[in-house]
Amino acid sequence: MITIRGAGERGHFDHGWLNTYHTFSFDQYYDPRYMGFRNLRVINEDFVAAGRGFPMHGHRDMEIITYILEGALKHEDSMGNGSVIRPGDVQRMSAGTGVRHSEKNASADERVHLLQIWILPDTVELEPSYEQKAFGEDERRGQLRLIASQDGRAGSVTVQQDVTVFASILGEGERVEHTMDPTRFAWIQVARGSIKVNDTVAEQGDGAMVAGETSLQIVGNEPSELLLFDLA
Repeated sequence: MITIRGAGERGHFDHGWLNTYHTFSFDQYYDPRYMGFRNLRVINEDFVAAGRGFPMHGHRDMEIITYILEGALKHEDSMGNGSVIRPGDVQRMSAGTGVRHSEKNASADERVHLLQIWILPDTVELEPSYEQKAFGEDERRGQLRLIASQDGRAGSVTVQQDVTVFASILGEGERVEHTMDPTRFAWIQVARGSIKVNDTVAEQGDGAMVAGETSLQIVGNEPSELLLFDLA
């Protein structure tokens, strides 16, 4: 079964410097029907104005993944990490016992467009840690590129949960397939464009909830980009 969480149904706040869409309940947005999906707790689509960003703030006991779609994001944290994240980069921060960080648009004249993802860890009170890896466009084009996993295989970032995350860039008519264990679940987030998942159409900003399927045939209706989460 595939169910669409429509882009227009998401929580939406425009703070001027931050235009943000919340797939699941987050901060000021609350919908008891959408508190998360399995261990996937947050998918926020953020557009951050030039030179602006999130000041230093704290998290704990959460796996936080940042995926950049456009522009560049400057990261600093209480672990001593400092970096700039660009399209194709995947940042993973395990908040564990507690970490403080800031994220700022690295450009003085262009916006940054990103997805921030939170995954509930399988173990709490872990030592905080940080990881950042680059996945070139060629690695993601026309295939499902593993970008995050519990064991860090195939060069993916490591998350403390039974989840695998894939990224894909598809041209019009281009197809990829993901074989599913029917006892597991999936979430597909359309970052750009329009896709068909089996017989179901998902547009930009939509999320597709998947349960009880053995195979996912994903076709680009137009040039598209997506993330696929395979969840316990």
